[in-house]
Amino acid sequence: MDRKGSSQRPTDANHLQVGVPRFALDLLAAPLLALLVLSLFAPPLARADEPVFGFTYTTDLLPKGKIELEQWSTTRFTKATGNFWLQENRTEFSYGVTDRFQLSLYQDYSSNSAFHNGPFAATAPGEPFSFDSPGPDVHYHYTAYISTDVEAIYRLLSPYTHFLGVAVYSENRAGRDFFETENRLLLQKTFRDDRLILAMNFTYAPELRNQRPGPLVLNETDMNLDYGASYRFRRNWSVGVEALNEREFASWSFWRHEINDAYFFGPAIHYGGKRFFVTATFVEQLPWATTHSSTVPGAIVGGRDYDNDFERYRVRIKVGWYFGAGARQ
Repeated sequence: MDRKGSSQRPTDANHLQVGVPRFALDLLAAPLLALLVLSLFAPPLARADEPVFGFTYTTDLLPKGKIELEQWSTTRFTKATGNFWLQENRTEFSYGVTDRFQLSLYQDYSSNSAFHNGPFAATAPGEPFSFDSPGPDVHYHYTAYISTDVEAIYRLLSPYTHFLGVAVYSENRAGRDFFETENRLLLQKTFRDDRLILAMNFTYAPELRNQRPGPLVLNETDMNLDYGASYRFRRNWSVGVEALNEREFASWSFWRHEINDAYFFGPAIHYGGKRFFVTATFVEQLPWATTHSSTVPGAIVGGRDYDNDFERYRVRIKVGWYFGAGARQ
């Protein structure tokens, strides 16, 4: 989220509401974490390599020599006021360097439509278009290339040969006037004949932006926790849930100068064929956002955060095709 595109008008107490206490996330995460702990005693099982979640990563990777083409489409819509629609698209090529190491290259390109959607009903573009500063009453429409990304994932422990799967993830993004490095710790446990998958991600992602004129400087640091639980109820079909907690800080650390926090929850469905897969997740922001010392005035309405990197609803669809020797493992 870019501070440049946000209104700095004085706060209106009627627009700032304190939501459920911070421990509410623990109540949401507790069932998933309990299942994760219990699953440590389950025996190792067969492997799968297609993503069953829209937002949460697992430690399952492509086998050595296998290639995947993946298309993402993420729709983000509905603010507290006005009209807002953000379509984020990604085309990704992934390659299994070894059975434990995967590399990916992808392009991000997006479209945004906004009008009177920001704090105090001013027009505010979505976060990918924060380089733009339209007037408060402009009907904003824009489509653009956003970034080129390089991603690497290395699995330290497999959930099929150890009690818990562990992997490290690093993604570097470069685009118009910004650079971001997103780093994740990935945890996974699969059990009950490979039918139940539990996953958790911890994300640390500093973002630098160029507020022209001037060099790249730290704009924010994202610190996210993502949880997922998926169950295969019949051959090739899985259903589950995802819970996301996204936080932004105006510092390199994730314990000082917090700007925003938002919580999302919703269902996921997945179909995995021999040569392709489809995954879809829908999440809604929960009314648990709280006001912090660096929160943009007017960004929180009804307990939800509507700054330029947050909205009421998100839908993500992934479609992937496999190439190379063999089908899914």
